[in-house]
Amino acid sequence: MNELTDEELDAIQARAAAATPGPWEAFVEGRDHLAGDDFIRTGGLNDDAPDMYVDLFYGARKMPAPPADLDFIAAARQDIPRLIAEVRRLRAREA
Repeated sequence: MNELTDEELDAIQARAAAATPGPWEAFVEGRDHLAGDDFIRTGGLNDDAPDMYVDLFYGARKMPAPPADLDFIAAARQDIPRLIAEVRRLRAREA
């Protein structure tokens, strides 16, 4: 795999900055709440922030995304900015 360029890192950071503000948290029925659909709550405790529903399509059949996918997507909102900051910190230390 090729080294991540500064331009690629900038593009990743720009996508993260443009996304709905975090934190994001996955809510899975039976694990995190008792009734209703699985979803990702965006914006932390901000009740005005939108909820995100993720579906997978198998041909014409629509299925809710599995909990592992919701957990990954929700965590990515917090993880990606932290990873970018760590890469930049390590690069600055090497320079």
